[in-house]
Amino acid sequence: MAEDFLHDMSTDTGEQSIEQTLRPSTLQQYIGQEDLKQRLHVYIEAAKQRSEPLDHILLYGPPGLGKTTLAMVVAHEMGVGLRTTSGPAIEKSGDLLALLNELAPGDVLFIDEIHRLPKQVEEMLYSAMEDFYVDIIAGEGPTAHPIHFPLPPFTLVGATTRAGMLSQPLRDRFGIVEHMAYYTPGELSKIIQRSADIFNIEVADEGAYELARRSRGTPRIANRLLRRVRDFTTVKGLKTITDEMVNFSLALLQIDGMGLDEVDHKILETMIKFYQGGPVGVGTIAANIGEEVDTIESVYEPYLLQIGFLQRTPRGRVVTLAAYEHLHLPLPDKNN
Repeated sequence: MAEDFLHDMSTDTGEQSIEQTLRPSTLQQYIGQEDLKQRLHVYIEAAKQRSEPLDHILLYGPPGLGKTTLAMVVAHEMGVGLRTTSGPAIEKSGDLLALLNELAPGDVLFIDEIHRLPKQVEEMLYSAMEDFYVDIIAGEGPTAHPIHFPLPPFTLVGATTRAGMLSQPLRDRFGIVEHMAYYTPGELSKIIQRSADIFNIEVADEGAYELARRSRGTPRIANRLLRRVRDFTTVKGLKTITDEMVNFSLALLQIDGMGLDEVDHKILETMIKFYQGGPVGVGTIAANIGEEVDTIESVYEPYLLQIGFLQRTPRGRVVTLAAYEHLHLPLPDKNN
């Protein structure tokens, strides 16, 4: 599932073709997010029975959980076309108008990172979402005149990893607002087995579960790690990915038993070694480890909070006892 289900940095055409194959096209094929799928099924069936476009949908949650793929599934289930873009790609109102002008009645427009839309573009989106029209000013100076531009009814699916950065007027115009949760190891195991079939490699049940357990509850990471473990397995001349092979491969990739990578360790160890475990501001952490604040807040911090290794307090982030135990580090003496 940039924050789509199985996004990979490779630009190879073959890899991109495999990516498309990995994506489910129906709600039945889509693994995980069971409660969300049940609700979407009802909304989709109701819209189809009324011959109306589906209400606008906002999907929010950490990256890699399947927001882009779910938008594709929605379009497929509705039997309509899909246009995809991202907030940073729509730089001016004319860019949005060009996208909207290409939509057929009922089509789905997917905007990833919708919280990054420029203000003037967002404001144009208000009337487009509510009443299916936009007003534009043509010409300049004395010749300037307004044009009322009607639009076909459409469904906007917005995705964001930073729901708190959405303005209230934009958020209020979404009729369906859904949070996407981390996946369980059991759900990720099914995704890994499905992907392994497409990759034409066998994965033992124990290997799939071990890989799933260390994939941070995220399908994108599970599939990326599967690719890398497949590489190690192929080079060793083996035909099956076992749990031993997963352990061997992930050790070389510096991914520990909880799925923490080198950056996760830097975050926790910096807080512990230099700030006695906190509280520490996220800006201070970012400066210490050379990462962007947004990257820490959207990519690393959610999982560390989810597994109970970090806590947020009014004064900053604090490392928990569980993290000290996991890293085998002594607790700090707060009296010094």
